[in-house]
Amino acid sequence: MFIDKTEKETLLKPLQIVIGIVERKQTLPILSNVLIEKEPGKIRFTATDLEIQITTTIESKAGGNEISNLTVGGKKLQEILRILPDQSKISIETKENKALIKANKSKFSLQTLPAQDFPKLNSLLVDANKIILQQSLFKSLLLSVQYAMAQQDVRYYLNGVLLIIEGNNLKVVATDGHRLAFNAGIINGNYEKQEIILPRKAVAELCKLLGDTNENVEIEFSAQQVKVVFSGINLISKVIDGKFPDYERVIPKYSNHLSMNRVLVQQALQRAAILSNEKFRGVRFVLTEKNLSIISSNSEHEEAQEEIETDYHGEAIDIGFNVNYLMDGLNNISSEAAIFSFGDPNSSILITTPENQEFRYVVMPMRI
Repeated sequence: MFIDKTEKETLLKPLQIVIGIVERKQTLPILSNVLIEKEPGKIRFTATDLEIQITTTIESKAGGNEISNLTVGGKKLQEILRILPDQSKISIETKENKALIKANKSKFSLQTLPAQDFPKLNSLLVDANKIILQQSLFKSLLLSVQYAMAQQDVRYYLNGVLLIIEGNNLKVVATDGHRLAFNAGIINGNYEKQEIILPRKAVAELCKLLGDTNENVEIEFSAQQVKVVFSGINLISKVIDGKFPDYERVIPKYSNHLSMNRVLVQQALQRAAILSNEKFRGVRFVLTEKNLSIISSNSEHEEAQEEIETDYHGEAIDIGFNVNYLMDGLNNISSEAAIFSFGDPNSSILITTPENQEFRYVVMPMRI
């Protein structure tokens, strides 16, 4: 018996940790499978897409003391376990090239592929450096910038988050060429400057799997790979090889600052977005003495206008932005106030918060 009478939840939880990187349709069929390895007292689950690999281990006495392994369709196994009644006892038996799954009066037979053919990424990083920080800090840093990553951009180095380790700082940057998000946090130690670009998929999985806890996360990084270890999870990812844009040059320094209630602006943008152009999603910010007008219109000559009282006393400014980009930034700020800094009508807008001196979010203007 490969696994004998184990609680459904015991198997489903580690499977759900690794399953996020498994695609149903793969060029290599085995990449649709999850590798399950059993050792005395332990069961290890691994999934990979050749760029990223996630492994997690659970303690289990199910199946005795022998060492054995199998690979089975990850999504199918997840669906079977998920839909079985709670508290079901699961048994898995291997027979020739099949995995026989039994629970209560249910029985399933799944195709397996040889475990020795499962393509594992090398977990030994060459000339690697390591940093340790709290999970909650790493998670909050990634979440504060990940929405600004590019999606399938030909400039492949934009399809991820830049991590900069320097001194006692961990800086994170993401940009898609239209907006840029930057944040930084204090870490223990003093490190020479090193930069790596973490791919989009790895960032998404880390945002999902990292906890809001004070428990440590270890990040080991080399020129080719990064390994992140936390809460019994081991994530290995290739890094993006490329030169990230000079983010410091993109972040402007302005003298026109306007502090506003974040939720008030969010709600005004949401209402204005209803009548914005479906393709370009443009809104105009019209700043005049003590007033901000947010105006949108579309190809059907429909228009929305929102007025917000402000303490603005500078020159009048009329500038257009993509409303989705503005809302992305505000949705990922937790502080009550947001500070908007302006240049001229052809310049980007800078959004910061009074609570976090490091956070910067830059949105380029658009013609409307």
